[in-house]
Amino acid sequence: MVRRLLLTFLTLFLAAFCGPGQAWERNFVGDDLPAINQAELPPQARETLRLITEGGPFPYPRDGIPFGNYEKRLPLRPRNYYREYTVPTLGERNRGARRIISGDRGERYYTPDHYRHFWRIQSHQP
Repeated sequence: MVRRLLLTFLTLFLAAFCGPGQAWERNFVGDDLPAINQAELPPQARETLRLITEGGPFPYPRDGIPFGNYEKRLPLRPRNYYREYTVPTLGERNRGARRIISGDRGERYYTPDHYRHFWRIQSHQP
């Protein structure tokens, strides 16, 4: 039941941001990634952002490890420039697929599907 609700939520979330005419197609920023306002993120992602800002403590031991950007979906930067943090997923027994990636200059990215799609997080409306 919980897994079904989670899959439904994820499907609706992706449809809202990836569907025709939605943010995925129109809110591009300088690095050609779509933008999402912090307020539009799931509550768990906003909590993870708060923990990143405060320096933790983080709920998962792997939070804060280097993110390799091997798929080159984020702007290319030097090695160890990016760090990854888990966004807890309700109903998951493990870390789930959601992450926030933080760059050394303070830029932040959200992925709901384990690095397949990324959104640049904006802290406020432009």
